[in-house]
Amino acid sequence: MCGIVGYVGAKSAQDVVIEGLRRLEYRGYDSAGIALVCDGALAADKRAGKLANLESAIAEHPLPSSTIGIGHTRWATHGAPNDVNAHPHLGAQRRVALVHNGIIENYAELRRELENSGAELLSETDTEIAAQLLEGELASGNGLTAAMTAVCRRLEGAFTLVAVDAEDPDRVVAARRNSPLVVGLGEGENFLGSDVAAFIEHTRNALELGQDQVVTITRDGVEISDFDGNPAQGKEYHVDWDLAAAEKDGHDWFMRKEIFEQPESVAAALLGRHTERGQLMLDEVRIDDEALRDIDRIIVVGCGTAAYAGQVAKYAIEHWTRIPVEVELAHEFRYRDPILTRNTLVVAISQSGETADTLMAIRHARAQRAKVLAICNTNGATIPRESDAVIYTHAGPEIGVASTKGFLTQMVACYLLGLYLAQLRGTKFGDEIAAVVRDLDRIPAQVQQVLDGAQQVYDLAQELLDAKVVLFLGRHAGYPVAMEGALKLKELAYIHAEGFAAGELKHGPIALIEPGLPVFCVVPPRGRDQLHDKMVSAIQEIRARGARTIVLAEAGDTTVADVADELIELPQVPVLLQPLVATVPLQLFACELATLMGHDVDQPRNLAKSVTVE
Repeated sequence: MCGIVGYVGAKSAQDVVIEGLRRLEYRGYDSAGIALVCDGALAADKRAGKLANLESAIAEHPLPSSTIGIGHTRWATHGAPNDVNAHPHLGAQRRVALVHNGIIENYAELRRELENSGAELLSETDTEIAAQLLEGELASGNGLTAAMTAVCRRLEGAFTLVAVDAEDPDRVVAARRNSPLVVGLGEGENFLGSDVAAFIEHTRNALELGQDQVVTITRDGVEISDFDGNPAQGKEYHVDWDLAAAEKDGHDWFMRKEIFEQPESVAAALLGRHTERGQLMLDEVRIDDEALRDIDRIIVVGCGTAAYAGQVAKYAIEHWTRIPVEVELAHEFRYRDPILTRNTLVVAISQSGETADTLMAIRHARAQRAKVLAICNTNGATIPRESDAVIYTHAGPEIGVASTKGFLTQMVACYLLGLYLAQLRGTKFGDEIAAVVRDLDRIPAQVQQVLDGAQQVYDLAQELLDAKVVLFLGRHAGYPVAMEGALKLKELAYIHAEGFAAGELKHGPIALIEPGLPVFCVVPPRGRDQLHDKMVSAIQEIRARGARTIVLAEAGDTTVADVADELIELPQVPVLLQPLVATVPLQLFACELATLMGHDVDQPRNLAKSVTVE
């Protein structure tokens, strides 16, 4: 996600803020900016692109000396990644400068309110709304802390806000709700950051904030209150990591950090996408409703992990909408001369939005006048720009080459698309859609539940350190999970792994089974189409031939105990949503096994994060 730095003290604020932003570059970003308070005025600059662009601009047009300031590296959500949309955003009177992480869900309503009152808004962002509201509170006589508290009570969504006031050179004020923010405690100076990497060179004493809290830092101290203005407390701790570990939030690999970020990423992917009653609102889907109702065929294209997300989408979208769905590897798509019409919807899935094979596929589709919808994590990337519509996954930057949170949020986006089409076409009743939305809203906590049991998976990786081959079996929506589990093991551990549809066993793959062979088996939840029982039968067949069965099944499923050499319990979720929880242990296993083998988990050999050539 975006990077935030705040500082007040005796040092050069510009130096501290720019240095902090540089340490946060690992988070990924598409623009950078800074604001300082000096002699009753704000001095600010912001530039699209890398931090070097901002530094060059400041070198050409120096900012005045100051000891208080804020900075930001932006990962675009609302509005394209350009100079105007970059942070900080200033109030109309240039009294307030504000930076922001997260999404303000009710920004459209607040924007209309401001425009009706005569406010002129310069950007496409939800952030500028908060800056304007904050400046309005200051104009009514509130101080910066009281003004921030009042504004936060009006905002819905997940956000971190950090602001300075041109008329108050002594304090930086910040607030957080479901978005990261930490305080750095110094002597005669204090810091704010998205994480401790922003200030670890200056202090290792930090303060953890609770939810819905406002924090004010001055040179001499820190004060915390809740959104109602009542005094609150933070939790002090000492950072004993080095800088590299701090960037990874204490984890050994970015990939492991990203695995553990998945509850937050899934929640962000769902944020602002539905009403309290479960009605879907996909503002980025710019295709006319009537045109979507006329869709008679969907083709999902992607490569690698994205293609497996598409396989999950096929099961869900066909079930909910009754529209035929095909899934095709993007690099094969245009070479078979596919039959496309105006009523075909091509769904292109790409984490980076720059995957060359997928880009060529959508260009071919548009040339045939099919409609194209992109599912992407990168605002302003080529694939969403060249598509008719987009659903951004809001996973935040993914540094590890092997995709983890990218995969889960791509599946969430596919679920949202399927439910949205069902809502438009009337193939599911409103209460049925609302029930699925409620199930989705529970997923972040359920993913966290799986992560809390990571040690069992780590112990298993230690036991299987000498394995040369690992197989994965699944049925229905568990089949793409099996293929994704195998892919992760191939990418990271460099051992042979294959994912199979369990029903195919007797058609050939069962010949591979030999005593001691590890086989991960994804068991569907009980109660639908005999899927569960058929999967248990498949496990019995391979166990009878000596396989070591590692069974992933929902908690409370006593029927699998007799066929499992190792049982990994999953939270109880509907069949179609099970991939969101079943994938996580397989990610943890691949990451841990590769670590024990001494491999570079974040940069596997021969691989690149984004494949930009066909």
